[in-house]
Amino acid sequence: MTKPAAPKRRLPTSPFKAPVIPGPKHFAVGDQVTHDMYGLGRVMGVEEGIAVLVDFGPAQMRILSPYAKMTKL
Repeated sequence: MTKPAAPKRRLPTSPFKAPVIPGPKHFAVGDQVTHDMYGLGRVMGVEEGIAVLVDFGPAQMRILSPYAKMTKL
């Protein structure tokens, strides 16, 4: 079995830019969001850093952090 690749160490003097790592997403009650699988929705509840409860119309879903497939509109 192989080990997972470790992140590469970058020197501060390197001419190549380090990849930009996006910060954590923050949602508030009432925010409109879109999800790759469920479509448009509205945030109904927030469990800070854990999950977000979103109403997508026919169903309410609890989306877990890091919210990779969900963006705020």
